[in-house]
Amino acid sequence: MKGYVFHGPGQAAWEEVPDPGVREPTDAVVRVDTVTICGTDLHILGGDVPEVRPGTVLGHEAVGEVVEAGPEARTVRPGERVLVSCVTACGRCRYCREGVYGQCLGGGGWILGHLIDGTQAQYVRVPFADLSLHPLPAAVTDTEAVLLADIFPTAYEVGVLNGRVRPGDTVVVVGAGPVGLAVVATARLFAPERVIVADLSPARLEAARKLGAEAVADAREDPGQLVADLTGGLGADVAVEAVGVPETFEMCTRMVRPGGHVANVGVHGRPATLHLEELWIKDVTITTGLVDTSSTPTLLRMTAAGRLPAAQFVTHTFPLDRMEEAYDVFAHAAETGALKVVLGGPPPREVVPVPTAAAD
Repeated sequence: MKGYVFHGPGQAAWEEVPDPGVREPTDAVVRVDTVTICGTDLHILGGDVPEVRPGTVLGHEAVGEVVEAGPEARTVRPGERVLVSCVTACGRCRYCREGVYGQCLGGGGWILGHLIDGTQAQYVRVPFADLSLHPLPAAVTDTEAVLLADIFPTAYEVGVLNGRVRPGDTVVVVGAGPVGLAVVATARLFAPERVIVADLSPARLEAARKLGAEAVADAREDPGQLVADLTGGLGADVAVEAVGVPETFEMCTRMVRPGGHVANVGVHGRPATLHLEELWIKDVTITTGLVDTSSTPTLLRMTAAGRLPAAQFVTHTFPLDRMEEAYDVFAHAAETGALKVVLGGPPPREVVPVPTAAAD
């Protein structure tokens, strides 16, 4: 088969790779029908995630059809249409028993496209298939579903739930990329008084408005003043960092009110300064987190009911074999206007299962 293979910082290619097969009895192999590109993939290519070894197929989000299932995969069957979650869960360790799948100690967590071959390929092996694959209702399209593999649960869990958004809150979101926009969409489920979005891109600020943000600000023009003006000088109840650079994290800590919450969602490749000389007296709660995807079944039901605007996030579509072009479009979003890039199309042939193989 073919997959998008990482060869080191700044180097990747769509090329021939071995077909995947069931290695453990709880595995499944999925034919990839629809896949997308994440900002984290760009961080990997930028060298910010050194754990990713050269030779790894990238990607951790997909929709497809199960073509093979191990003998202990009990809830998925060949022929079933499924969502491949970005986080894998063993279901047995302490963290999985608490629903904190992102910290799985049993061989799961974020492994696809990170520690093992990922989803940006024609087929993918998914460990612990029973908890890591979600059967899809007919009412949810492939394009909608693939956005529930990562950006919507990440925004909802790490941004909205960790930030403890409540009715009547002022929520400021710094960064109007796909995850930041998904924070806007899911924060509105909790009836905040207002959502304010700061970004550098006029197009993304306009997208935030269309998703329900009451106010937007150019991040270069002191959005903290807008927040102060709209809150009578109090500050935001919840500030969500959705970029992953020191400047935006520090901006969030300046805009949050005493007793408020800063929810860091962005993937950081450099240290940020924590100004405790200012924050120690403010009773501020700062949270970080990797998505657990425990909310995915709920988000799937909400999408099927028309409550989440997932399809609005897709700005570009490509066939699977134009992966390199799709990456270029997504990486230059300021010029292309890309929000989410979705790739899909039927595979050229059937997978040839490989019963056993060496461990990763």
